[in-house]
Amino acid sequence: MQIPYELILGWRYTRAGRATRRNGFISFISGVSMLGIALGVAALIIVLSVMNGFQKEVTDRMLSVVSHIEIFAPDGAALPDVARTMAEAKANPQVIGAAPFIATQALLARGDDMKGVVIRGIDPALESQVIDLDGILKSGALAKLVPGSFGIVLGADLAHSLGVLVGDPVTLLAPSGEITPAGVVPRFKQMTVVGTFDSGHYEYDSTLAMVHIADAARIFRLEGPTGVQLKLKDLHQAPEVAHQLAGTLSGDLLIRDWTQQNKTWFSAVQVEKRMMFIILTLIVAVAAFNLVSTLVMTVTDKRADIAILRTLGASPSSIMGVFVVQGAMVGVIGTLGGLLLGLLVAYNIDVIVPFIEHLLHTSFLPRDIYLISRMPSDPQRGDIMPIGIISLVLSFLATLYPSWRASRVNPAEALRYE
Repeated sequence: MQIPYELILGWRYTRAGRATRRNGFISFISGVSMLGIALGVAALIIVLSVMNGFQKEVTDRMLSVVSHIEIFAPDGAALPDVARTMAEAKANPQVIGAAPFIATQALLARGDDMKGVVIRGIDPALESQVIDLDGILKSGALAKLVPGSFGIVLGADLAHSLGVLVGDPVTLLAPSGEITPAGVVPRFKQMTVVGTFDSGHYEYDSTLAMVHIADAARIFRLEGPTGVQLKLKDLHQAPEVAHQLAGTLSGDLLIRDWTQQNKTWFSAVQVEKRMMFIILTLIVAVAAFNLVSTLVMTVTDKRADIAILRTLGASPSSIMGVFVVQGAMVGVIGTLGGLLLGLLVAYNIDVIVPFIEHLLHTSFLPRDIYLISRMPSDPQRGDIMPIGIISLVLSFLATLYPSWRASRVNPAEALRYE
C-alpha cells in the first residue's frame, strides 16, 4: 500500500531536522507548542478529576444520612396508607429498599443551652435498608432505640454544642403546645442520649437528631409515618425514578430526590466545574494556536520546496495537506502526551500529594479546617473524551490558515532568488 507523499512530507517537517540554525529554531518552537498542548490537556484532566473526587466524597457523606428518594405527605401530615405506598414504590425495578420515617422540627434543650433541630423518627429494623447508619455511628447503637424508652441519637456537632455524652438526658420541646386554663403550654419530653453519629457533613451533624418512629409519633401526636425513604440501585438515576414514581404512586404525595435536597450546592459545583473547564480550555487554545506561528515560519522556510513541488505537478490542495499533516501531528502527539500525563497523575494523586506534602513539610488540606483531609480524584470518561476531542479540533483549526497560505505560494516568485 502506497503512503501518500503528503503524510511523508508532513511527518518529515514535523521532525524538522537541525541542519541549519533556522530549522533548529523551528523544531524548538514546534516542541514548545506540543508541550503546551500536553500540559494544558493534563491540567484539564487533573483539575476536573479532583473536582469530581471532591463532589463524590461530599455526596457519599451526604448520603450516609440522606436517602436517595423521599416520599411524603403534604404539610407534614401522616401518610394515609404507608404499606400501600411502600409496596407501590418497591414495584419499581430500581428501588431496592424502603423504610418509613417521621420528619419534623423541634427544640432540644440541655440546661441553659437550646438548639433548633430536625427530628427524624426511624424504624431501626428497616432503616438499614436505605441508609448505612452503623457506618457513621461514633458511639452507641441503633438497637438502643427501643419504643417507649425515648432514646435519641444526636449528630456529633449537635452533641458537642449541647455538651452531652451518651447516657445524658436532654429535653425535647415539641412545636405545638397544649391548651390549658393558663394558656398554651409547650409540650416537652425528657430524652436520653443513646448514641452519636458523625457523617462528616456539618449541616446534618449539627442539626439532625434521630428517635424511634413510635416515640416520635407519640411526642408529636401523629397517626403514623409522614414519609417513606427509598434506596436505589443507581443513585444517579434518582431524578428519573422520582419522575416515574410520580406517575405510579396513589394519592396526593410529594416526591423529592437527593439532588433536590441540596440543589443549591450541586448547582454551584456544576457552575464551578463548567467555568474551570472553560478557563483551562483557553490554555489549550493558546498552546494550539502557537502552531500558527510554527507553521508560518515553516512555510516561509520551505518556500523553495513548495515551489519545486508545484513545478513537479503538486496541486495546491496537496501542498495544503502537507502542512495540515504537520500541524495535526503536533496536535495529536501533544494531546496523547497530555492524556497520558493527566491520567497518570489523576490515578496516582493519593500518592503524589502526600509525597509533596512530606517534601515541603506542609499540609494542603488540614484536618481541623477542611471537611476532607485528603486529595480525592475521580477521572471520568465523560470529561476525558471531550478534552481530547477539543484539543484535536483546536489543533486542526490552527493549521488551516498557514496551510492555505502555503498553497497560495507562487512558484516563480519563490524560485526567483534561489
